[in-house]
Amino acid sequence: MTRAIKRSLRETLRSRRGRLSAAEQEQAAVALKRGLVCTPELLAATRIAFYVAQDGEIDPAHLMTWCLKAKKRCYLPVLAPSHHDGHLWFGRVNVGDQLRPNRFGIPEPTCSIEHRLIPWTLDVVLLPLVGFDDSGHRLGMGGGFYDRSLAFERCFRRPRLIGIAHRCQRADSLPTDAWDIPLDAIATDEEILWFTRD
Repeated sequence: MTRAIKRSLRETLRSRRGRLSAAEQEQAAVALKRGLVCTPELLAATRIAFYVAQDGEIDPAHLMTWCLKAKKRCYLPVLAPSHHDGHLWFGRVNVGDQLRPNRFGIPEPTCSIEHRLIPWTLDVVLLPLVGFDDSGHRLGMGGGFYDRSLAFERCFRRPRLIGIAHRCQRADSLPTDAWDIPLDAIATDEEILWFTRD
C-alpha cells in the first residue's frame, strides 16, 4: 500500500516541478544559494556533498560554485561498484573537472579512488528529493541509494542531511518506511525548515 501511495505522489510532484519554466528554475537556483550560504551549518562545513540536477530538480550548481570559491571541498555522488549493493560514494570535484555519465546517465566525477569519500566523513550532504513534508520526511526517486548509503546515521557520527527542493514539491504528509532516513532540514527556493531529531 505504501509503495503505491509513494508511486502516485512521485508522479504528481515530478509533474509539478516539471511545469517550471527555465527562467523559474534559474530564479529558484539563485534563491537556494542565497538562502543557504548564510547558514552556520554551511559556513562551518569543510566537506559538502552536492548532486547534479536531473528531471527538474532544483539546481545547486550556483551554491557549489560559491563553496568552491570559498575553498570548501565539494563532492558529487558516485555509484559504488555493483557488489556494494547500490551504495553511494562521493567523489571530489573542482572547477573545470570533467564528469562522465554513470549507468543511469547521471554525470559523476572521474576522480581516483583516493579522492572518494564514504558518506559519514562528510560535514553536509545536500540530497535531491521528489517531495517533502513539514515533518522533514523525504520522498526520493525510489531507488533507495541515499537511504542505504546513509543508514549508518543511526549510530555513527554523521553529516547534516539537508533535502533540496522547489517549494512546489511540498506535500501535506508523506508515508514513511522503517528504512527512510529523516532529514535535519529542507531547503527550498523560499525557506529553510529545520527539524529536531532524537
